[in-house]
Amino acid sequence: MKKPLFTADKMVWLIALFFCLPFMALLLQLFVSEAAIWQHLTTTVLPTYLSQSLLLLAWVALGTLLIGVSTAWLVASHDFPGRTYFQWLLILPMAMPAYIVAYAYTWWLDVAGPIQTALRSHFDWSFSDYYFPNIRSFSGAVVVLTLVLYPYVYLLARAAFQKQTKTLSEVHQLSGGSTTSFFYRVALPLARPAIFGGLALVMMETLADYGTVQYFGVNTLTTGILKTWFGLGSLSGAAQIAMLLLTMVILVMLLEKVWRGQAKYDTANNTGTTQLRSINSSCKKWLASCWCMLVVVLGFVLPATLLVVMAFKSQIASWYHDFLSVTIDTLWLAGITALITVGAALVLMYVKRIHHGTSHRAVIQAMSLGYAIPGLVIAVGVTIAFGWLDQGFNSIRSMFSNASPVLFFSGGFLALITAYVMRFLAVAIQPIDAAYQSIRPHLDEASLLTGKNSSQTFRQIHMPLLKSSVWTAMLLVFVDLLKELPATLVLRPFNFNTLAVKAYELASDERLADAAIPALSIVAVGLIPVLLLNQRINAAHDNHA
Repeated sequence: MKKPLFTADKMVWLIALFFCLPFMALLLQLFVSEAAIWQHLTTTVLPTYLSQSLLLLAWVALGTLLIGVSTAWLVASHDFPGRTYFQWLLILPMAMPAYIVAYAYTWWLDVAGPIQTALRSHFDWSFSDYYFPNIRSFSGAVVVLTLVLYPYVYLLARAAFQKQTKTLSEVHQLSGGSTTSFFYRVALPLARPAIFGGLALVMMETLADYGTVQYFGVNTLTTGILKTWFGLGSLSGAAQIAMLLLTMVILVMLLEKVWRGQAKYDTANNTGTTQLRSINSSCKKWLASCWCMLVVVLGFVLPATLLVVMAFKSQIASWYHDFLSVTIDTLWLAGITALITVGAALVLMYVKRIHHGTSHRAVIQAMSLGYAIPGLVIAVGVTIAFGWLDQGFNSIRSMFSNASPVLFFSGGFLALITAYVMRFLAVAIQPIDAAYQSIRPHLDEASLLTGKNSSQTFRQIHMPLLKSSVWTAMLLVFVDLLKELPATLVLRPFNFNTLAVKAYELASDERLADAAIPALSIVAVGLIPVLLLNQRINAAHDNHA
């Protein structure tokens, strides 16, 4: 029997090669001599980029920690009015990309917005007669990112608190401890690994953000990359800043491991259920409800309502056909890329199952870290690497013809799709890997005993059992692709837009009402995986109980 040209093993190394090229390109740019550019950056803007990034990271981390842990503790452990609804309402801000929330609040709070316009009209004030906080500021970026990113901490903290059984609380009460001391001395330390895991995700998302900080005029490393690239015309300078940003992301990942330490707690064998504490004071009950309601309103209800109001004020009739064209382009690009990404994840997880060697597992583990890397960093690496491939391709082509050079690798969708796959492969891997772990090894052994080879086992045994997880992975990747902005801005082919880019361009042109239409489309689709995620968490809690 003829051996196939591309086996699963070879596909793993081929996928790994595509992953390595952009990062090798970034690494080599450290040795490119552009001393004048780098000296200009280090003496003028780079300290600002770095300090603003670190300050933003610290404030957003603090804000998400306070909101995420407090709401998780209330919902997981206390009985108060509306608790059942807040369990899933508090997750909804995950469906709102930060830059879209920024557009909504700017439309509402800016100088030309309805609030300040009403103030001037009612009190007959001029612009200099009153002070109003500037939403387009560093503090505005902190507030928006905190309201959008706190669910990462909330979800993991809530799951950790729900796993803590009432036996622990009863033992603590018998020893004379109060509810407050139980939280600080027992519940919080036990939930520490989960909380720090969520906080690490928040910090990585903060470092990766471009749309919000750029729109609010905050100079961070992400905005510095594009300013250096397109403003100074220095791709190598942009690559060096990208490497600095990548280093910060790696430090966050290492910090998360240090914060967790060796903390591992056995909750799987607990047979009790979480005890819902009754809040004795009716005032405190309603304070708990009001706090959760305030977070939900500011993080989702108000921005979503503002987007709807903005949409009614838009001039959609004048660019309706353009909107339809952009929507179709977005859907087919996201659909094709999601298929490729999930297909790559299936190959990797299949090889991980049938091969127990450390080399395969190490390569797959490395590729699953792509989601932690900012899209702009990946975009810079892909641009440099594919530029080299184009140079080599055209050099070989010139030996056989006098045709004009072409941008085969970097001029079309190949570069963009490659960046997408690198960025979101981890999103596809997680549900498929979890499903594979639930498939018992004896099924593979029984299949081999019946005469089936590995590929037949995969098609006839694995795929039927993986079907629901594959669809989940497709949905998650598809939604993340709709939201992605920085990589699309840099790598998209000429005259090609997605819904995210269109919203960004309209907002940049101060057409905020028109930007609401594509923004609402992204939010509507983004709600689907958020609600599915909440359903899974509740199901897991019910099974645990």
